[in-house]
Amino acid sequence: MRKFLMIALNTVALMSVAALAFAAEGKMDAGALGLTCLAAAIGMAIAAAGCGLGQGMGLKAACEGTARNPEAGGKIMVTLILGLAFIESLAIYALVVNLILLVANPFVG
Repeated sequence: MRKFLMIALNTVALMSVAALAFAAEGKMDAGALGLTCLAAAIGMAIAAAGCGLGQGMGLKAACEGTARNPEAGGKIMVTLILGLAFIESLAIYALVVNLILLVANPFVG
């Protein structure tokens, strides 16, 4: 129940902030560009932290699995590398979105 409540509250918060962003008129000034840079930096920091935690947990589980069953090390390694690639792709997607915010922002004039 608590997880559902947190998801619902986060969704409401994000929707209210998005409404303010879409209500902006005309071109952005230097202050809004600064806020865009701040948002991109915070977004990338959250994405990097999440991916780092995910990769660390995956590596921990792979090491424990290999320690329990050394013969399955090859299969565990292949699965680990594939999982780490998927996790890292999330950070790359966040980087692409942040670069779009910073470089190809249509509101920055």
